[in-house]
Amino acid sequence: MASSVTVYTYAHSVAYVTEKMLSSIKQIIRDVGLDPTKFASDFNVYDAGVRAWLESKHLKQAVLEVANSSGSLVTRCDFTIDYSYSSGEGSMWVDTDAIKYSISKLGIIPSTCTYRVILSVASGAPTVAGWSDCEFLSTEGFIKQNLGTTIGTNSIGTQAGYWRKAS
Repeated sequence: MASSVTVYTYAHSVAYVTEKMLSSIKQIIRDVGLDPTKFASDFNVYDAGVRAWLESKHLKQAVLEVANSSGSLVTRCDFTIDYSYSSGEGSMWVDTDAIKYSISKLGIIPSTCTYRVILSVASGAPTVAGWSDCEFLSTEGFIKQNLGTTIGTNSIGTQAGYWRKAS
């Protein structure tokens, strides 16, 4: 009986983290001045990938990359997964203040910029429709600012961070 409780709890953690992480990415896109239409039209693909790879514990990181018209990195927001995180049995929370703080530091991004969501997975991850291999844009000349844990459940947490140009 205890294993069914664990599976049930983990399934709820997966659903919660998926929803909160994707909602946070959408909020970042919208609040920095980019058009969220592409994100909304691809939402089911994002949801399927995050959910499947959280369930299999292969998801390492969800990344929002923003590039200028020449394809160079403007900024990047990372949500790194921690499968050993525990905030107490039944506890689920999101730190929206930390996410809003990071958005304020990013500022308004030119509407000519594009974005993409990348899910970084561990080797052996199951195939999910709509996803393929790709490379991250270079972060050379950027500094990562860590925000700490922004989403937590009793079995999964996410560490958030954003990249800014080095001074």
